[in-house]
Formats: sequence, C-alpha cells, structure tokens
Amino acid sequence: MAREPRGGEGEGGERRRRGRDRDRDNRPERGEGDELQDKLVTINRVAKVVKGGRRFSFAALVVVGDQKGRVGWGAGKAREVPEAIRKATEQAKRSMIRVPMREGRTLHHDIIGEFGAGRVILRAAPAGTGIIAGGPMRAVFETLGMGDVVAKCTGTTNPHNMVKATFAALARCTSPRAVAARRGKKVADILGPRREQPPAEAPAVEAARG
Repeated sequence: MAREPRGGEGEGGERRRRGRDRDRDNRPERGEGDELQDKLVTINRVAKVVKGGRRFSFAALVVVGDQKGRVGWGAGKAREVPEAIRKATEQAKRSMIRVPMREGRTLHHDIIGEFGAGRVILRAAPAGTGIIAGGPMRAVFETLGMGDVVAKCTGTTNPHNMVKATFAALARCTSPRAVAARRGKKVADILGPRREQPPAEAPAVEAARG
C-alpha cells in the first residue's frame, strides 16, 4: 500500500495549505506599518538581586503614532537595549487609540488626565501656538500629529505616570459630532448659536452720545 507523502500533500495537507494561503492574504502588508513614527521616551537600567549577585536589564518606554490622530504607548524590558525597545514598540503598536482633533491640529476641549500620582492638564490652543509641553508629553503629541496644544503637569514627573496620565486624558476626548450622534441631535444644537459681536464703532458712538 502506497504511503501518503510526508509534508501533508494529501487531502488534509491541501486544506491546511489553503488555510495558510488565506491567512497570508488577510495578513497586513509590511509596508502598512512603515508610516508609523516611534519615539523613545526613556530607558532605565534595573537590577535584580539573585543568589549569585545582580542581574542587570533595561526597561524602555516608547510611544508610537501615525501623526494622523492615532497614538499608542508601550513598555518593554530585556537584557539588551535594542530588545527592550523592540518589545516596547510592539506593545505600543498593539495599544494604539484614535484621538479626535479639531481642524486636525488641536483638541476640541480642555481635559484633565490622572493616573496614580500623575496629573496633567491639556488645553486647546489657537493656530500657531505649537506644542507647549514637557518631554514625555511632547513625544506623545508629536507622534499623534497635534500641532497646537498647551499641556501642564501638576503631579509627579515620573515619565511612566506622565505618559499614562496623558493617554487617560486623550482617551476621554470627544468631538461635537460624536456627542451629537450619541444624543440624537445636530452639531449646531450641541454648540449653540454663535453670538454676534457688536460692531467696532459701537463704543465710539456711545461715547459721542454721552
């Protein structure tokens, strides 16, 4: 009796091969992640005391974003620095969130974020302001693609807690369109009517009348 060739070339092997081809077609191409920008926020050397002495390793904190409204953070630890950065980058890519931005450059509203002892205040800014923020928060905004924002850290200066508090604030940001859809109203009903400013010559006319 002829034996089935090794390597699964029979009927079962054909099904497995078709399944692998289908998974390969659904797998994202390598070029999709090339536009992501990653920034190393901090790297710290940690030591573990064992029976034979100390074992040193490195802990890295990385933020990743596409500069189009998506950003994520990750932490990794390994015996070598490149491996720690790679682990942190992979975790950051898996934990990316989308942040709504007004006109693609700033926040829709002011927001406060807290995590542990970290507390940050994020405020929307007019065009041309730039990124006014500390080191860890600046890395988050740059990878996010936000051009105008004012941020202040009023809690701990630990980079991990600052980044986590910043992400806690960004996760709570929303847009008027999302609020209107949730309430079943129009955007104009949420924002309200625009107040008309009085003409510039009104004070001069009133002074003349007085």
